[in-house]
This record gives sequence, C-alpha cells and structure tokens, in this order.
Amino acid sequence: MLREVKLGEPAKGPLSGVRVADFSAVFSGPICASILADQGADVIKIESFEGDLMRRGLPQQDGMGSAFVTMNRNKRSLALDLSSAVGKDIASKLILSCDVVIENFRPGVMDRLELGYSQFQKEHPKLVYVSINGVGAVGPYSGRRVYDAVIQAISGFSALKGDEKPEMVDTLICDKITSLTAAEATVAALFRAERSGKGQLVEVSMLDSALSFLWPDTMNNFTFLEGENEWVDYLDHSVFLHETKDGWIATMPVQDREVKAAFKALELDELIEDPRFIDQPSRARHRSELRALVNEAYKKFTTDELCEKLEAEDVPYSRLNNRKEVIKDPQIAAMGALLKYEDPGAGSIRTPRPPAQFNETPSNIRHAAPRLGEHSKEVLTEIGYSEPEIETFIKEKIVTSIH
Repeated sequence: MLREVKLGEPAKGPLSGVRVADFSAVFSGPICASILADQGADVIKIESFEGDLMRRGLPQQDGMGSAFVTMNRNKRSLALDLSSAVGKDIASKLILSCDVVIENFRPGVMDRLELGYSQFQKEHPKLVYVSINGVGAVGPYSGRRVYDAVIQAISGFSALKGDEKPEMVDTLICDKITSLTAAEATVAALFRAERSGKGQLVEVSMLDSALSFLWPDTMNNFTFLEGENEWVDYLDHSVFLHETKDGWIATMPVQDREVKAAFKALELDELIEDPRFIDQPSRARHRSELRALVNEAYKKFTTDELCEKLEAEDVPYSRLNNRKEVIKDPQIAAMGALLKYEDPGAGSIRTPRPPAQFNETPSNIRHAAPRLGEHSKEVLTEIGYSEPEIETFIKEKIVTSIH
C-alpha cells in the first residue's frame, strides 16, 4: 500500500522561509530546485510561454509529462516573456525578493538577458546565485550544446563496461549527479550567507560533477603520480550478479568475514582458508578464478534457497527486481518510500518520498507540479504589482496565467 499524503499543508522542512527563483529547465536544475522545495523552500519556476520541455514528455496525463510531475512538485509557476524589457524588469524584481537563483542555461545567457549575478551583486549582496552548466565557461567544448550523453562520453561513464564496447548508462546519470551536487552547494552557500551576510555565485558543471562522482572507484590507476604503481583491473560490477538454478541474485560480500560467510552459504568451505582468496588484495589478483568457482556454485541452488542461506550467514544480498517489482518490494513498502497524492487534473500520482528524513523539520509534499503560469498572478502580487498592472501584463503577453 502507498502512503497517501494530503496536499495543501504549509512548508515544514528545514528550508522553510527560503525563496528560490528557478529559471532552469529539463533535468539538472529542476531536480536541484525540487530537492530544495521538498525541504521547505518556496520555489518559483520561471518559464517561457512554451514551458519547460519536460511538460511535453511521455507518458502524459492531463497535459503533464510524468517526469515533469516528479521533478517540479512543490513549485509555483510564473510564465514570463524574458525577451521583453518589461519581462526582464519583472524577473529582476522577483530575483531581488529571493534568497536563491538557479539557472542552467549555457554560460553567458543570463548575462545577455541582463539577469546575471553581477546585475544583482551590489543591490542584493546576500543573494546565492547557482549557475549549472555542461562543461564550464572556458575550453574547447564550452560553446557546445551539452546534454547527459555528451558528459557521459567526455567523463568516461560510457567506458565503464570497457574501452572496446562503450555503453551509455540507461538513466540521465550525469544530470542527476549534477543536481545533487548543486543542491548541496546551494545549501552550503546559504549557510555561509546566513553566517556572514554575503551571498555568492556558485558554478556547478556537469563535467566536474561526473568526474568527482566517478574518480574514487573508477580512476584508481590515475590517482598517484609518483613512483611505479600496480595497475589494477577496472571494476566490473557484473561479478556481483549470479545466475541461480531458476533465476538471478545479487551479492556483494566486501569484508573478509562476509566473503567467508558467502563461501559457507555456497558450500565452498574449502575456499575459506585458500590463500588465493584470504584477503581483498589476494582476491583482486585472482579475480577470474574466484568468479568461475562461485558462479558454478550459485547455479546449484534455487533463488529461494540462496536467499535463505545468505540471510542465515548475514551476507549482503538481494533478489533482482524488475521495474514492476520495485514498486511492490516489501522493504520499500515498509519504509513508506513511495507516496501517493491526488493531482487536481492528472489524478493519483505515485512518487518517491523526499529521501532525507528530518525529525524536527520534516520535508513534505505540499503542491502538485504546477500548470504553466498557474501562479503568475499570485507571484506578481507578492512582489508588489497591482491587479491592473498584472492584467496589463497579461493583455500585452508579457505574462501568461491560467487564472
């Protein structure tokens, strides 16, 4: 059963009271902003009249793409023509009312719109301005259009399965890593602003984020620059997948005691004191031999039998869930990790809960993802525009509103 949440509650999270102008679109920026929104921030999504591209993603329900619904919950939408002088003035006034700006255009775009950090630095010294981009503002690739696959190619993600057979990771991994990095950096800058009264420009590139994420376990051979270093075989996580008599199972024994426990569960007691597998360096040097021996052993048991034996020996393991099985997994159900709420147009929505749990200031889902321009009038009123002015903006197509 999904835990049902009711929309409309006030913000409870640790970022309650923080106001964010979110100019970003597609994945990296919107996910970053959604993390802040889940944690209580008032996030105002500024969109063109066409709206974020992900609004048109598939599958659709009531004109809303499923990915958009997930990445833009808890936000309000202001639809604004930034190509007009009045639209830029409105955006500037909004920014001056905010604690944080998030944008993920190519470098220089916000400056050309006269909405860059330098425009507000003096008048709003406490502003945290977060600029997300592909590869930074300098270098031979800086002028390229950059999306996730491009960063996977540059950073080495596409080589994780081997140099001879490149593969893309089947999720927008670099976008998501960047969004997590940017969210953490935003909160760090907010903390500093609260302590010192000084905001700053925070630049987060997808390439930096990907390299930082990959380095500890995929670039070991390129870390030490001095002396002669042993070349270590690249990681191959397929070693953790094992075919059973009737299916598949995943195990990941890491510590020596866990490896010995796995040998016992597989009835390979003769390997427990085998010098080839006695510790991690030895196992690494005899990886192929170990893999062949354990793979044959796994095939002797059914998946159910192995689950029972591995559980008894306290070996890290799991059955393999396909995507339909994920949403039915008993652990996910016990945690309440998936929530349900009612969208006013799209109906029942299933979504992951905010991943960080705060016991004093809990994150909560307060609003469904907004329709384009749903809150235009509301936001403009908050920043000081009168009703006649707002109606003029709508009539002159500087602002759109669904109300």
